[in-house]
Amino acid sequence: MAALLLGLLLFAMQSPPLPSRPLADGGSSSPPTSSPAADNGTASHPNGTLQQLPQIIIIGVRKGGTRALIEMLSLHSAVVAAQNEVHFFDWESHFQKGLPWYLSQMPYAFPEQLTVEKTPAYFTSAKVPKRIYQMNPNIKLLLILRDPTERVLSDYTQVFYNRLQKHKRYQPIESVLVKDGEINLGYKALNRSLYYVHMQNWLQYFPLESIHVVDGDRLIKDPLPEMKKVERFLKLEPQINASNFYFNKTKGFYCLRDHGRERCLHDSKGRAHPHVAPAILQKLYQFFHQPNKKFFELVGRTFNWK
Repeated sequence: MAALLLGLLLFAMQSPPLPSRPLADGGSSSPPTSSPAADNGTASHPNGTLQQLPQIIIIGVRKGGTRALIEMLSLHSAVVAAQNEVHFFDWESHFQKGLPWYLSQMPYAFPEQLTVEKTPAYFTSAKVPKRIYQMNPNIKLLLILRDPTERVLSDYTQVFYNRLQKHKRYQPIESVLVKDGEINLGYKALNRSLYYVHMQNWLQYFPLESIHVVDGDRLIKDPLPEMKKVERFLKLEPQINASNFYFNKTKGFYCLRDHGRERCLHDSKGRAHPHVAPAILQKLYQFFHQPNKKFFELVGRTFNWK
């Protein structure tokens, strides 16, 4: 009987697990044992960790490389990431639940760690910048962008495979890109690639110094230089290094190595784009030429986009 009581006592005294780092296979943080305290933006845990409102948000763009970015950023020991896209500021059903609900979606972290969440749809939602500013005007924002034409093709590819898997009908890419011989301005994926339009909205609330633009095309080809820039922007101790990356010849892109454990992005990432007629591609390049120039002027830098 005494041994049984001692065993129960030792079980009750066990500490809860430490906060986990985000994994490609969907690992999760320890479950909460207390209700969020939204008045101070934190919810504490008995082992000294706490949920806190994010100090960093990856705001987009869709099909720009946000999953790769948050996985690479999570290599840093001072960063803890939310597992899923939270969609707090752009979905009314979530936003109406208030900051306590938003806080409850955050991972447990130690007080000295930074919390990050990513929701790619934030960048192109007109109401989001003001809402984030009202929560924290000093927040750090990360925006990862790719060549606008490549991003449109990736956008289509994702929808194409989703519909294919659900045995739903899909439209050929030419029919969504072109209408009556001209670029189809009603295609939503095109709007998402008009970066200057959306950036103007963000700059109404945040100074350019609060938004770091990650070159998504370079991140794919050579991730380390881009991640060193992210570290400097976030004022993190330099920690991410070349040993954290290795090129997977089978997948055709870089995978991650973290404390001896290797992991790659999901197979849905890096899919081949459908063939597009050269004449249609040329129309896309011409369509984005002026919008790209406007974006370069807004952010004070250029990108190697076609």
